[in-house]
Amino acid sequence: MPKRRDVVAGMATLPLLSLGGRFVTASWAQEMQLDGDRIATADGDIVVHPVDHASLVLGFGDAVIYVDPVGGAARYAGLPPPTAILVTHGHGDHFDLPTLEAIAGTAPILTSQDVFDQLPEALKANATAVANGGSGEINGIAVAVTTAHNVTADRMNYHPVGVGNGYLITLGDKVVYVAGDTEPTPEMLALTGIAVAFLPMNLPYTMTPEQAAEAINTSKPAIVYPYHY
Repeated sequence: MPKRRDVVAGMATLPLLSLGGRFVTASWAQEMQLDGDRIATADGDIVVHPVDHASLVLGFGDAVIYVDPVGGAARYAGLPPPTAILVTHGHGDHFDLPTLEAIAGTAPILTSQDVFDQLPEALKANATAVANGGSGEINGIAVAVTTAHNVTADRMNYHPVGVGNGYLITLGDKVVYVAGDTEPTPEMLALTGIAVAFLPMNLPYTMTPEQAAEAINTSKPAIVYPYHY
């Protein structure tokens, strides 16, 4: 567990470096000094590319992982194509079929059963539905699936138990936690060894600032990105 904890003010502040109209991948970033957040691992840096709201791209070596890509193909025009795609759940700010159809190519998709059931056959051919508690690899990247749901009684209809996914992505010797839309679930509060956590804060759908502080103080991630606000 790293000794230092950083709280990053927001994803929108992280710049990207454009090279002739395209953005560099993580492997290029190590040579070209990509501006933005670089998180060291035993096997090279993780590079974090914010997109918007709950959408982000993680670069690691030759891997380019799109998380919850929405907003149309133009939003991703400057980015390298995905080698893997993770979709947390079926709400429109996390899952947009036209965007997926435009950018996915042949990249494998890991998602919830709810989203999988909405995919056309062409995307289903490269997609896998994994439930809470499941795990596997997507193009060589280990991913474990954890809970993502509300816990407050009058908010349960927003994100019911077992419908959405949170993801624990192992990159080198670091684990990146993308919480998805959730409040502090027992599984979240039991997490340890998290290098980077993306925690949602927007009411009434996800966490209050107080709930986010509880999650941080309990699971103690080394770096925290408040997102989804």
